[in-house]
Amino acid sequence: MRPDIYLLYLLLRLFGLLPLRLLHAVGAGMGRLALWWHGGTARDTAVNLAIARPELDGSAHVALLREAMAEGGKSITEIIKVWGAGATRALDLVREVRGAELLDAARAAGKGVIIAAPHLGCWELLNYWLCSRMPMAILYRPPRLAAIEPLLRRVRGALAPEQVRAEGAGVRTLYKRLAAGGTIGILPDQKPREGEGEPAPFFGRDALTMVLLPRLAARTGAAVLFAFAERLPRGKGFRIHLLPAPEGLDDADPQRACAALNRGVEACVARAFVQYQWHYRRWSGHGLPNPYRRTR
Repeated sequence: MRPDIYLLYLLLRLFGLLPLRLLHAVGAGMGRLALWWHGGTARDTAVNLAIARPELDGSAHVALLREAMAEGGKSITEIIKVWGAGATRALDLVREVRGAELLDAARAAGKGVIIAAPHLGCWELLNYWLCSRMPMAILYRPPRLAAIEPLLRRVRGALAPEQVRAEGAGVRTLYKRLAAGGTIGILPDQKPREGEGEPAPFFGRDALTMVLLPRLAARTGAAVLFAFAERLPRGKGFRIHLLPAPEGLDDADPQRACAALNRGVEACVARAFVQYQWHYRRWSGHGLPNPYRRTR
């Protein structure tokens, strides 16, 4: 580990001693400051909320935007607690689990399990919880700064998932893990590369949607569960949710399958709407109309 990254690790350990409630308060303040600054994150969040909730009037939209920005700030500062405390101690932040019986039944079926974890709540803590119950491989793209990877291995410790790169060899690894009855995790709302997705409705508007997850489910017969870690109010911790996949996710028609995949993400978001990563440019790219283009 590089000296500067090791120093970052020590700072995480130090500030990880702070109460989650305080870290969330700081994060909420950061989010509101970013809204006041009206930078790119605030603009993209406003566009996305207008797409997802077109029925809201001006004042209701502003109130929702303020809340979403505050939750976005919390998602940044809570990582200090989740990483700084260490994976095992961070699990003490999980106060409740809903749907654990779905996971137990899916694993018992022996055909493999695909965890679809949207950008919602605290997905790093969700990884810890899942890896505490079983070995898991996750599909990922390497961080832009390669030096961060040793830090991630250090903070995750024994609860680190197997990381599978989002490329040909990595996809084959996922098939092998599922064929052996294992568990894999995928971000279902990650915008795919050109040629690797299908347009499908997401909150009423077409978004480029990955075909990989539906293909894995169709070809292996693996069970698909959606999961996220909901942030509880006043820094009280987190609630893990596991939900069944919508019907049709493993359909042979990629457009129907991708539409079902997006319905699964929507079902998760409906339970913790403002905790979704609303600044992500989900509705852009690869020939779709770009709602984020600024006009003068």
